[in-house]
Parts: sequence; C-alpha cells; structure tokens
Amino acid sequence: MKKIKVAVLDDYQNVTRHFANWETLSENIELKVINEYIGDDANLSDKLFDFDILCLMRERTPLPGILINKLPNLKLVITSGMWNASIDSETLKKKDIIYCGTETKIHSTAELAWALIMNSWRGLQIEIQNMKEGNWQTTIGRGLKGNTLGVFGLGKQGLQVVGYAKAFGMRVIAWSHNLKKEDCEKVGVEYVSSADLFKMSDILTIHTRLSERTRGYIDNNNLKLMKKTSIIINTSRGPIIKEHDLIKALNNETISCAALDVYDKEPLPRDHILRKTKNLILTPHIGYVSEEAYEKFYNGYLKAIEAFINKKPINQIP
Repeated sequence: MKKIKVAVLDDYQNVTRHFANWETLSENIELKVINEYIGDDANLSDKLFDFDILCLMRERTPLPGILINKLPNLKLVITSGMWNASIDSETLKKKDIIYCGTETKIHSTAELAWALIMNSWRGLQIEIQNMKEGNWQTTIGRGLKGNTLGVFGLGKQGLQVVGYAKAFGMRVIAWSHNLKKEDCEKVGVEYVSSADLFKMSDILTIHTRLSERTRGYIDNNNLKLMKKTSIIINTSRGPIIKEHDLIKALNNETISCAALDVYDKEPLPRDHILRKTKNLILTPHIGYVSEEAYEKFYNGYLKAIEAFINKKPINQIP
C-alpha cells in the first residue's frame, strides 16, 4: 500500500516527535518535519507539491488559495487549534480538501501577557541587564495596585487577564467593536468608549482578533490619546497596531513603553527596526508555545490523520 505523505511545517523547536508518538502511524504515513520557516519561499508550492497532508502550526506559514491550487495531491489540512486566519478555507472547500483542527490550551497566552505587563511596568528588563553587566539599580519601579488596565477585547484571553488584574488590585476597563455594557457588568469590568480606553489606560493589553475593523486600529491618532506614562502589550496579532506609528510613539515618548509578542512579519527579520527601537520589549510569538498546548497540537495532528485514514474525519472546521 502506498504511504500517505505528511508534512509538519514550521517546527521551529524540532519537537514533533517529542510530543506525539508518530510510530503508531508508521505503516500508513511517510512523515517529513520541516523545521525552518519557508512561508516566504517563492518555490513553496514545489516544496509542498508531493504531500497529501499538511500540518500547520498556527499562522506561521499561510495557506492562501493561490498556493492551494498549486497542490494537486493535497487531501487534508490540519491546523493547530480550531481557527486559522491564514488559511483560505473557501478554496479548500471548493477543492473538497478536508480541513480540521486540534484541541488547544489557551491559558499560556494570557499568562505571557501578564508577564510582559509585569516586566514593562516594573522595568525588570533593564535591571536584569544591569545585573548581567555588573551594574546596580538604575530604575524606580511602579506598582500595579490602583492603576487602570485597559482591555481591548474581552474574550477568553482578555477575561483571564482581567482575573490577574483584579488580584493585583487594579481598576479594569474594556472596549471592543462587539463588546456590550452588559457583558462587562457580568464580569465586574467597567465598559468605556474607544477614546476613553486609550485616554484612561495606564496599561493597554490587546486581546481582540485581527479583522478588517481591527487592522491598524491602534494608530497615531489613538496613541496620542494615551498618557505619556502608559504602556501597550500586544499578544494578539501584530497588524492590530500600525507598526510605524508605534515606533514613532516610542521614539517620541508619546507612551513610555510597549511589549510585543506578535508582528506584521513573522519571523521578525534579524535587521528589523523594531529590534533597535527604544523602550520596547520583544518576544518571538511564544504566547501559545507551551508544553501543554504542544501536547494538544501534535497529538491532535495524529488523531486527525488517523480519523482521515479511517474515513471518519474529526474536528472539521467549516
């Protein structure tokens, strides 16, 4: 029997075989793990041409319609999690390619957001570097208690962060395009207007999805509304903030600091200006990168492939 060709893309840490026992499918599949990012490769269709199944890690390598149409052998696409904005699901549907997802764990992104809040607000990054360089205290930290956390998007991630903020004695306000006052009242959060979200927040944390309405929403005009002492945390999607406007705001000290885990272009190029921008903390999109999430993702790939082989697809995404 001819083996099914499976590709796992963008396994940056080379952990595909660590988090799932692929030997259970060894008689049925031929597995190739791709560790480097190849999403910008002009010959991407050539590299993926032979595969029957693609396993995608979040939105690392996009799968637009133009690429799907160049992959005649493709029969199954699996994304980690149950949502992936970089996959053209309509083209998959037109070509009768099965599209499914995996279970996930969501707590790690909210936890990272809080870690970045603590780091940025307290000036930990500077003092950690001071100690490595043989120096001593140079900053005066700020406490969180009594300050205002603004939450842009009150979904699962945003609600987790709200819980952390309340434990630290913070005032919490929220706004997003679909958010209603009664939604906020149910969870003890103050509903405010968009303008007030920016004006009142000492710390603004982003937990809304990227959409046509949110793309570039945090721009120069909204940044100018913020306090000079305020900070922004983004663990959602890079393009929600206009990158150039944020760099300008940091360089001009319109706001005091920002911390980003997500970017317009990923992986972030080595020579990107963000790496040299002052008052900015960067992490390499690790919000969802945790042992608990990876166990769900990689075992989810296995389960989906096994179900496909048995002609009983699971976790299909409309």
